[in-house]
Amino acid sequence: MTENRKETSPHWSRQNEQAAGYWQLKFLLVLFRGLPVFILRIIAFPVGFFYFLFSKRGRIESRRFLRKIAPLIKDPGLGKKCRSPFGPLRHIISFSLALVEKIQSWGGKFRFEDIHFQDDDIGELIRELEEGEGAFLVSSHLGNAELLRGLSNLGWTGVSRKIPVTTIMDTNVTPYFNRMLEELNPEFSTDIIGADEIGPQTAILLEEKLASGGMVVIAGDRTSAAGGKNITIPFFGQEASFPFGVFYLASLMKPHVYFVFGLRRGDLSLMPEYTIHVHKSPLSFDFTRKERIEKSTLLAHSFAALLESYCEKQPFQWYNFFDFWQEGE
Repeated sequence: MTENRKETSPHWSRQNEQAAGYWQLKFLLVLFRGLPVFILRIIAFPVGFFYFLFSKRGRIESRRFLRKIAPLIKDPGLGKKCRSPFGPLRHIISFSLALVEKIQSWGGKFRFEDIHFQDDDIGELIRELEEGEGAFLVSSHLGNAELLRGLSNLGWTGVSRKIPVTTIMDTNVTPYFNRMLEELNPEFSTDIIGADEIGPQTAILLEEKLASGGMVVIAGDRTSAAGGKNITIPFFGQEASFPFGVFYLASLMKPHVYFVFGLRRGDLSLMPEYTIHVHKSPLSFDFTRKERIEKSTLLAHSFAALLESYCEKQPFQWYNFFDFWQEGE
């Protein structure tokens, strides 16, 4: 039976962890502690192939995404890879490598010299952090934002002081993988706020974190299953839903807002190096309460435009294996 591209896809938060159970991931942790990381990266290839074979949902959603953006990619060679029958396999193996890199970063085995910052707004971010100011970072599921959090935990940020990082994330989707990272490094579960726990008290807590010179990190490319307000934005030629609450929360905090993307140099590289892109929002959050929705909307559109531009350059590193445009709904 052929795969139906229009098959309905449940909300991403309702898709259970499929890659492995807890004991399989526990075995992966044993391998990480006993083998060179290079060997673990080689193992990621057959693991990705196995997932490709047995995860129909992963194949369908990867193909749906790659075929959608292929005609919009300016690089002919990259567009051809997206249209290839093996595109989803490349996409899924890239994701397997990203999981290994998350383990590397939290296990202290990712070299800081393999992280390459650009001549963008990273200098301003470092300067503000050095001066004790806080920052609100909006990341995505393009590339590897968790890699940055793991490196920050080790104090590898380029800032002379250790920066406390508070992360807002949905902890219910990958509980086994999160549990494994916590066993590897107990700091993983420190300062995590569940996406379903956001409330008035959360805003107060985040304000305190930012006032003390910390960073708050949240992904801006996944809507909430709890019924939060979404915003519809053109994305690769079609309307897509983005979580309005993320950008409204940023406006409530009134910090400096940065968009951060960490992209691997080479989708299937065995010797990974990452390029970090940092963009400061030009919006000033010194505004009245009535202007907050308008400013939050502009912030969301700015993020979506940047995400689209980087997805076009690295489509195989956008790890959203669900129906982002709700074509099958």
